[in-house]
Amino acid sequence: MADTPVPTQSALRTALAGLIGNVLEWFDFAVYGYFASDIGKQFFSHSSHTAQQFLTFGTFALGFLARPAGSLVLGWVGDRIGRRALLTLSISMMGIATLVLGLLPTYDQIGVLAPLLLLSMRLIQGFSLGGEFTGSMVYTTEGSSPLMRGLVSSSTAAGTTIGFILGSGTAWLVNSYLPPDQVTSWGWRIPFVGSVVFLIAGYLLRRGIVETAEGEKARTIRPKLLPSLIADRLPILQTFGIVAMTNAAYYLTFTYAVERRKSLAVESGELFLLANTITLFVVLISKPLGGWLSDKVGRRKLMMTLTVAVMALIYPALHFMLYGEPSGFVLGQVLVAIPIGMALGLQGAMVVEIFPLRSRVTSMSLAYSLTLALAGGTAPLVSSWLIESLGHPLAPAYYITIYGLIGLAIMWPMAETNTRRLDE
Repeated sequence: MADTPVPTQSALRTALAGLIGNVLEWFDFAVYGYFASDIGKQFFSHSSHTAQQFLTFGTFALGFLARPAGSLVLGWVGDRIGRRALLTLSISMMGIATLVLGLLPTYDQIGVLAPLLLLSMRLIQGFSLGGEFTGSMVYTTEGSSPLMRGLVSSSTAAGTTIGFILGSGTAWLVNSYLPPDQVTSWGWRIPFVGSVVFLIAGYLLRRGIVETAEGEKARTIRPKLLPSLIADRLPILQTFGIVAMTNAAYYLTFTYAVERRKSLAVESGELFLLANTITLFVVLISKPLGGWLSDKVGRRKLMMTLTVAVMALIYPALHFMLYGEPSGFVLGQVLVAIPIGMALGLQGAMVVEIFPLRSRVTSMSLAYSLTLALAGGTAPLVSSWLIESLGHPLAPAYYITIYGLIGLAIMWPMAETNTRRLDE
């Protein structure tokens, strides 16, 4: 009896399958951040502006805190059923929750039930994100040549930036063409409802993708969950060192600083959204550059170099972002956009390479989700708290530096990851 031929698919479809889900996921997270003040006015009681900001960014952070639970459940799906099943399920959950969020009634209409429903949608989004980003990183990295893992896996990271660009651009358009009272009343809903286009496109694209060879092999191993997580404690810790500082700096730069300048602007707050959208293209270009260069010089060496660069630049960059005119704001963002973008571009392959096949998606998803819950999604909330508590608007720069020092200490004893086999 002849062997059943192994189905194949183009490298382009593999890359697009990883990219499209992240466009949707991060479009939503970006839009929520850019409309944080408007959403806060609609879903929380009319107390002080500071209280509304804390509640709104707290809900933003809770979306990330739901990621660890999603990483365990959806990671299990990826390891036991297949990477393809995981990617189809995650994009469906995120897309439906995002659409519902855009249709929710407000606090004035249903009272305390409004913030509870908002929180529920954010938890579902965070839950799905717990498996989406890392699942797509595993899928694209496993499907690429060892000589091009950094470059190919950077396509997944590029999807996050495209989502942010579309989110930032949409927020700018809404703020430009609608008066402030209409933006607050209903305009913020437009991008959430419009994201259904990404949901349909992503579902159709992913429904027929081919499972990776490593995915086929992984679902035959079926290890017990807890012993696997315990055995993977070292790469879980290493993931924190690789990922924490970069993501904290990213959300400080492209979510918190933008929202703070927009909300405090006397007029033309949309200029900062436009400036942010332009700068995100720098990040988008830097990501494949970082992935490609890491294939050439080594991921550990390049990641440590980029960590030092962000630590050196974050204080002056934040000063430009918080105090500069729109042109100075762009300069501050560009200063850190290049090293942050390059680091994000190489991290996908680097993190995939440090985990064994038997429970790669589950362990990696949990590690990545815990890191982003602690360092990424909480960055706007922690930044607000630091500024309010210390009275020093540049205090978040020190917070980023601490994560950088931790990352350098963890990465220093690590071996290079480029040449590791992914089927073991």
